Amino acid sequence: MPLLKALCAQLAGLALVYGLLQAGSLATAPAWMLVAVQAVGACATAMMLGSERWWWLIHLMFTPLLLLAGQLGIAPGWYLGLFILLSLVYWSTFRTRVPLFLSNRATVDAVAAWLADRPAGQLLDIGSGIASMLRPLARRFPGWCFVGIESAPLPHLAARLLGRGQENLRLQRGDFFARDWGDFAVVYAFLSPVPMQRVGEKAFAEMRGGSTLISNSFALPERTPDRIIEVADRRRTRLYCYTIPSRKTRKGR
Repeated sequence: MPLLKALCAQLAGLALVYGLLQAGSLATAPAWMLVAVQAVGACATAMMLGSERWWWLIHLMFTPLLLLAGQLGIAPGWYLGLFILLSLVYWSTFRTRVPLFLSNRATVDAVAAWLADRPAGQLLDIGSGIASMLRPLARRFPGWCFVGIESAPLPHLAARLLGRGQENLRLQRGDFFARDWGDFAVVYAFLSPVPMQRVGEKAFAEMRGGSTLISNSFALPERTPDRIIEVADRRRTRLYCYTIPSRKTRKGR
């Protein structure tokens, strides 16, 4: 588990500093050197534990930033407030490893062009954030029903406020894996590489034949998309489209 690895890495860094102090190696060292040794020790431990590379940078910066923050004279209440705010935005990211991604206007236009040729139905956005995909689509396609599921409280609240008055927009807070996807003609995902194996398994198990899973930026492992839509934006976004086969075909496999 990433958080357990991170805790172990930080404790290992502290243990290294403690051991060197006990041995007398750092007895007269300045505070910044103790912090540097702890940070390097934590980073090295994270490498040995197989943590992802971005964790290495976090471990290198964590204690130095703590030392710096302690010298700024900022009231503790500000730190608590910032922690609460970030918790409301990112919520279970530490567990799901799915950050808050917002679909840009070019991606909305690409999905809208794809929907224009299809009969009206229901579209589900898993991890819908502030509904940056769903709100403009709901305005363009009044015959469609757009459903978004988001676990983080603050993005969900923002989506509900921004989406007021759109009758074909339904926003729910919760776990999108707990919802059955069988009623949806399209499921849209903009998550991270981590849950894509599970997303693919659920989509191909529950969605009807002929329905489509669209994944923004992250392809399903071990599955070939039926179509890749290239989005004309700075990120060079790719939309991976998977057509769900009929249940008869799935059973045959």
